[in-house]
Amino acid sequence: MKKFLFQLNHPAHFHLFKNVIHALNKKGHEIKISIKDKDILKTLVSGYDHVQISSGYRKKNIISILTSLFDRDRKLYDVVDEFRPDLMIGTSPEIGHVSLLKKIPALFLGEDDVNLSVPMYLGATISYPFFDKILSPTKVNNSIWNRKTIFYNGFQKLAYLHPNRFVPDRKKVDVPANRKFFIIRTSSMAAYHDMKMKGIDNDLCMKLIETLQPHGEILISSERKIPPHLSKFKFSGNIEDIHHYLYFADLYIGDSQSMAVESAILGTPNIRFNDFAGKISVLEELENKYQLTIGIQSSDKDKLFRSIDEILQVDDVKQVWRKRRSVMLKEKIDVAAFFIWFIENYPQSYKVLSKNPEYQNRFK
Repeated sequence: MKKFLFQLNHPAHFHLFKNVIHALNKKGHEIKISIKDKDILKTLVSGYDHVQISSGYRKKNIISILTSLFDRDRKLYDVVDEFRPDLMIGTSPEIGHVSLLKKIPALFLGEDDVNLSVPMYLGATISYPFFDKILSPTKVNNSIWNRKTIFYNGFQKLAYLHPNRFVPDRKKVDVPANRKFFIIRTSSMAAYHDMKMKGIDNDLCMKLIETLQPHGEILISSERKIPPHLSKFKFSGNIEDIHHYLYFADLYIGDSQSMAVESAILGTPNIRFNDFAGKISVLEELENKYQLTIGIQSSDKDKLFRSIDEILQVDDVKQVWRKRRSVMLKEKIDVAAFFIWFIENYPQSYKVLSKNPEYQNRFK
C-alpha cells in the first residue's frame, strides 16, 4: 500500500479530489490532506485525516501572495517530513517546492492556461518547474511546460460531475419544483490570476435581478460581502448542495469561471461575464464546440442582457442544453476513474500513456 498527500486550497479542490481520495482509501492506501482555511473547506474535510497549513484571507497584492506562499512551504515541509508520502498531488506551488526539497514526486492538476495573464505565467513559473508531471485537459496551453504535461480527454470538473459520480436530487433544492429560479454568482476576484479583471459589481447585480425577477426566483452566491439591499436574495441553502441547485437552475449568470464550467457540464444554460471571456481554453471548447456556455466581456453589458433575453424566450432551453451535454459526455472520459488509475500506478501509468496516449479512452 502507498501513502498519498493531497493539497487543497479551495472547497472546489475537495470536490475535484473527493472521489479519488475515497477510492484510494477504499483500496487501503493511506491519505493525508493538507488545507488552507477557506470558506467551508474545513467542514468538507472534517471526516478525513487532515492538517491546516494556512488560515484567513490574504491581501490582494504580490507581497501578501508571496508571504503566504512561503509560510505554506514551511508548514507543508513539516507535514511531509512526518507523513513521508510516496506521492503528492495538488494545485498549489507549495507541493512542488516541498517535492524538490524532500525528493518526493508530485503531480500538479491544472486547467488554467498559463498565457491567460502575466500573473498567471508568473504563478506557473514558481510552480510548474518543481512538479514531476502536470495533468491538464487536452486544449489547455501550458506554454513551455507542455512537454511535461499529460493531456487527458476531459474536464477537471468531470471528476465530480460526470454522471458516474453525480446524481442530481431535486429534494435538495429549496425551491418549488414548478418555480423557475436563477443563480447569480459574484466572485471576490482576489486570486493572483484575477488581478485587474472586472466582473459583476453590485450595481450590475441589481440590474440582473430586475431583469430576471419577473420570471422566477433569484439566488445570489457570493464570495464577497453583499450590501443589505441584495442580502434578501442571498443563497441560503446548504452550500454542499450547490451542484444540485446548478443542475436544476434555469439559468446561471456569474463572473466565476469555475461555476460556469460546472453549469456547462451539468447542461444548465449559463453566461459568464468577465474579462476572461474568449481566453480560457476549457471554456472556449465548451462554448465553441459544444455550445454549452456563453462568454461575454465586462465591457459589453448590452450583449449580456440580449443573451439573457434570448435564453428566456426559448421554452425548452433546458432540453436544448441537456442534448448538447449528452454529446459532450459521449466524447469525454470519466476523469475520476482516470485520476485514480494514474495516481495509484504512478510512475508506471505515465510510461503506459507515453507509449499509448489512447489508453485513457478505457475510462469512457
